[in-house]
Amino acid sequence: MSADFLWKVSEGDSVKLKKYDPDYVHPSFKHDNADETLAALGTELGELQELLAAAQHHSVLMILQGMDTSGKDGTIRHVFSHVNPQSCRVNSFKVPTAEEAAHDFLWRIHNVTPPKGVLGIFNRSQYEDVLVVRVHNLVPESVWSHRYKAINHFEKLLADNGTIILKFFLHISQDEQTARLQARVDDKDKAWKISSSDFAERKYWDDYQKAYEDALSQCSTDEAPWYIVPANHKWYRNLVIAKTLVETMRKYKDEWKSDLEARGRKELESLQQILAGNEAKSS
Repeated sequence: MSADFLWKVSEGDSVKLKKYDPDYVHPSFKHDNADETLAALGTELGELQELLAAAQHHSVLMILQGMDTSGKDGTIRHVFSHVNPQSCRVNSFKVPTAEEAAHDFLWRIHNVTPPKGVLGIFNRSQYEDVLVVRVHNLVPESVWSHRYKAINHFEKLLADNGTIILKFFLHISQDEQTARLQARVDDKDKAWKISSSDFAERKYWDDYQKAYEDALSQCSTDEAPWYIVPANHKWYRNLVIAKTLVETMRKYKDEWKSDLEARGRKELESLQQILAGNEAKSS
């Protein structure tokens, strides 16, 4: 199956991950100038984030999902190196706390969705409740199978309230995961990254692939699309995610700028009236 730069899952598509090549690289992107291209995209992302924060019309929510070692942390580190931390929030979702588990599965998610003006990043997300929960039989199928519809309703609620949603599945091969895990074992400086659970989860690879296929198929909508990212090459993963995020936010640039310019004119008029009043008093 061919791609442009990555694959956008259309609403109603039935996803089979074996049809998507995790080694894919678009011929227009070269490793030699990847750092330069990413830096340019990062600069534009920083400018767009500034407009987003000032205009306060929308929020942005970017969701990252993928198998262990697929590069969620690395993506955040490289793609967002030029953004202002003041209006950027990253949330990671681990095993629910006792309080979180006592609520519905979306409670802890909704609690940290980005407000208007903020760029939010989820490292794992509400999809854990149709992935790990399903693979490990933590709740019955009769429970998790209804969560796809709940997630779609939740994401539509966010979109209807001005949240721009992009969801990226970082698609790596099992061989690439093996190589990355072994690299952690071999590198003493990266030993802190080793987790026995990462190795234990490998036996569930096929189960996770099926769970991801169902999540991608059932929860990609016009308001909250899924993108399948060929992620075997880290540099390419970073580039196509940055490119997609920038191109999506760029569509709102004129709206944000127009509003800010109108606000600026109004403020200048108010300032001129104040200055004129002060002049009249002093004369």
